[in-house]
Amino acid sequence: MNSVSPSGVQYIVGGGAHEDKPSAQSRRHNGLGSAPDGLREGSGEPDEVDRLKAKFMSAWNNVKYGWTVKTKTTFNKTSPLILLGRSYLFNSEDEVDGFRQAFVSCVWLTYRREFPQLEGSSLTTDCGWGCMLRSGQMLLAQGLLQHLMPPDWRWADCHPLTDVDFEVLKPRSPSRPAAMSLPSFSSSWTSPISQRDPSSGSSEGHRRTPGGCPAASNEPQVEALHRKVVSWFGDHPSAPFGVHQLVELGKESGKRAGDWYGPSVVAHMLRKAVARSAELHNLAVYVAQDCTVYKGDIMRLCELSESAGTGWKSVIILVPVRLGGESLNPSYIECVKNILKLKCCIGIIGGKPKHSLFFIGFQDEQLLYLDPHYCQPVVDVTQGSFSLESFHCNSPRKMNFSRMDPSCTIGFYAQTKKDFESLCSAVSEALSSSKEKYPIFTFVEGRGQNYGLEGQSGGSLDGPANIFSCNRMSRNSKRGSTDEFVLL
Repeated sequence: MNSVSPSGVQYIVGGGAHEDKPSAQSRRHNGLGSAPDGLREGSGEPDEVDRLKAKFMSAWNNVKYGWTVKTKTTFNKTSPLILLGRSYLFNSEDEVDGFRQAFVSCVWLTYRREFPQLEGSSLTTDCGWGCMLRSGQMLLAQGLLQHLMPPDWRWADCHPLTDVDFEVLKPRSPSRPAAMSLPSFSSSWTSPISQRDPSSGSSEGHRRTPGGCPAASNEPQVEALHRKVVSWFGDHPSAPFGVHQLVELGKESGKRAGDWYGPSVVAHMLRKAVARSAELHNLAVYVAQDCTVYKGDIMRLCELSESAGTGWKSVIILVPVRLGGESLNPSYIECVKNILKLKCCIGIIGGKPKHSLFFIGFQDEQLLYLDPHYCQPVVDVTQGSFSLESFHCNSPRKMNFSRMDPSCTIGFYAQTKKDFESLCSAVSEALSSSKEKYPIFTFVEGRGQNYGLEGQSGGSLDGPANIFSCNRMSRNSKRGSTDEFVLL
C-alpha cells in the first residue's frame, strides 16, 4: 500500500523553532544541496547510494520533527475554535464531529520520497527543503475545493481524530497554565485508525450523526472530482500543481530543486501554475503588489472572458505580507484572527522560521495548522483507485501565535463578482482591527502602476512583480528568514 496513515505518528508541538532548511554542510552530505557539489546535474537515474540517502533522510526527518512520538493536542471546550471561517464550540458530540469532518476533509500535502527525479538533479524527494512548496499546494488545494466542490462538501471517509483532548481550561496564571480535565467525548471520535478493523474502515466512514457530512459527498461524481483535485498535486511531471511543475516554474525566478522557497515566491509560482493549466479556464490567481490589492486589476482579470459569454472568472487572491521585524508584531494578532474568521479566507502560508506550516484557524491564542513535515512514500495518482488516506490528516495541531514567523502569504477566494465585492468589504473591516497605524495590506481602486494585467495572469506570464515588505515599522529591520525584496 503506497499511502501511510498519520494516525500512529504525532507531531510534537513543544520546543523551540526548528530550521527546515539544512545547513550547507548537511546538504552536501545528504545530496540535497542547491550548490553545484550538492546536485549532480544530468538525467541519469539515482543509484543505490542515493536511494539509501533518501531513505535515511526521510527517517531522520520524521524523528527530528517528532512524528515518531505521540502527543496530545488539547482543545478548550469553552472557547470557540475557528476553522476556515467556521466556528465550533466543543460542548456536544455534534460539534466535535462537525469539526472532525471539516478538518479531515482538508487536503494534506506532505514531503514525499521515491518520486520520479526532478529534472536537472538527482533528487527523488523534497524532504528537508520543500515544506513551503507543500504549504503553498495546500492553500491552492483549499481554494480548488471551494471552487469545484459543492458548498460545505465533506469527505465521505473522514477518519476519527487521534490523540486529542477536550478540556475546560482555566484562565492562565503568570506562573503556570492549568486545566480541569473532563472525560473526553465518545471514543469513536479519538480512537486511532490502527486499532480499527481495516476492512470496516470504509463503512465506518459513512456512519453519520445528525451533524454529519452532506449527502452529496457520497455521490460518485462528487468523490471522483475530489480524487481528481488531489491528483493534480501528484508527484509526477505531468501533474499541473505537483512539485515537479512548481520546481520548473521556480527556475524562472532563479530557484532550483533543493533551494529554500519563501511564501511570496511560492505565491507567484502558484499564479503561473494556474494560468498555464488547461484544467482551470474559469479560475485566475492574483498576487498583490507591495501589500496592495488593486481592485481594477482584479476586475479586468476576471472580466476578460465576459465577451466570450463565459461570464466572470473566479479568483484566488494571494497577499504576501510581513507582520513585524525579527518576530511577529503582537499588534497584528487580532487582525490575523479576524481574517481567519472570514469564510472567504482559504488559509495562510506561514510557519516558524525556515519551517513552513499551513494555518487554517485558531483557538484562543493558538493557531491551528496542517504540517507538511512528514515524509511519506509517493502515491501513484495516475491509477484510478489510488488511496486518498495519506492526503488527509486526522491529527490537528496547534502552536502559539508568538512563534509565528512574520513573513507569510494570506489567501482568499471569490467565486462571483458579488462575492469579490463582499470580500473587499469584509476583509477591509477585518484589517481595520489592527492596533498599528499601518494596516497589514490595503484595497485600492484602480490599477497598479508598475505592472499590467499580463503580469498577473494570461498573456505574458513572466511579467515582473516586485515583492516589498509592507510593514512600514520594520522596513529598516533585519529581515531574517524572508524572501521579501525578491524580483520574480
